[in-house]
Formats: sequence, C-alpha cells, structure tokens
Amino acid sequence: MDTLPPRRHATLPSIQTFGELSNFLRAAVADEDTRAFSDSVGELAAHAESVIAVLQRSRRRDVAAPALMDMLTVLRSHRAFVLELGLTWRGLYEYAGYLQSVNNFRILISQWLQAASWEDELEVTAEDFQSVAWRTLGDGMLLIDMYEQWLEREGVDSERFEDVPEPQREKVRQWWHKLRR
Repeated sequence: MDTLPPRRHATLPSIQTFGELSNFLRAAVADEDTRAFSDSVGELAAHAESVIAVLQRSRRRDVAAPALMDMLTVLRSHRAFVLELGLTWRGLYEYAGYLQSVNNFRILISQWLQAASWEDELEVTAEDFQSVAWRTLGDGMLLIDMYEQWLEREGVDSERFEDVPEPQREKVRQWWHKLRR
C-alpha cells in the first residue's frame, strides 16, 4: 500500500474561531492567487463572526436582519470573485463543491430572512448560522489546500497562466468544456 508523502502543512494548528481562521489564511499561502482567495475567505469569516455575535444578542428581525443582509452582500462579492478564478482553480473537483456551498449559504440566509414577519424573531440561531458558516469556510479551505497541492505536484507558478493572451485562454476554456461533457 502506497502512503502519501508528508506535506508542508502536515501539522495544522487547531482553529477554533473565525478570527484564528483569518490569521491562518493570511499566513499559509503559496502564491498571489491563493493570497487573494484567502483574503476573500478571511473577509467571509470576519463577517460570519459578526453575524454570530448579533444572533447571540438577539434574533429579532429588526436587529439581526441587517447583519444577515450584509453577509449576503459579502457572499455575493465573494461568489463573483470565485467565478473569476483562473482555469487551474476551476479545473479542480473541489471548485464546484465550494461554489455550491457558497450558493447554498446565500440561499439559506435568504430563506431565513423571508421566513418571519417583520415583528418576529428569525428562525436561525447563532449555532445554526455558525454550523453553515464553518461548513462553507471548510470547503474553501479544502479548495485552497487542493490548489496548493496541485501547484506543488506540478511545480507550477500560477502567475504563468496570466501571461497567456485572452484568445488562447478562451480556446483552452472551450476545449475544457468539451472535454468535461
């Protein structure tokens, strides 16, 4: 039975808070693409932490809804960023899973906001929100890890692809879509 060789992140720290996750993401990046993605995921983590704090104080719609709306805005911005990632990212199996997690998080927040009248408490608890946030951020961490593994395995500098002219990149995209059908 073959064993995997040890990787440089073999002993990851225990991450217990969204703040610790943000700090870890800032410190553990391999290249500029990973840094930008990590910064965006870190912003998600920071906003998730603030929403949890609001939900712990009050679940009244007039108090919690603005924080959830802000989180929707951050998720939309992050989703747009993820959709603009390069071919290498999009070629990873985990990319589609992460994009689905982000979309599901957005849908859940929208459902939580629509489920109650203006006077009622929101159905979502801080624990429910925290669980979904950790799941989504965990999928993001997995995507970062798989991208870094790909870079290590291929010995590739991701910025190399940025030098390819757009017409050639478009041909590669078309070829890739035909291949994946």
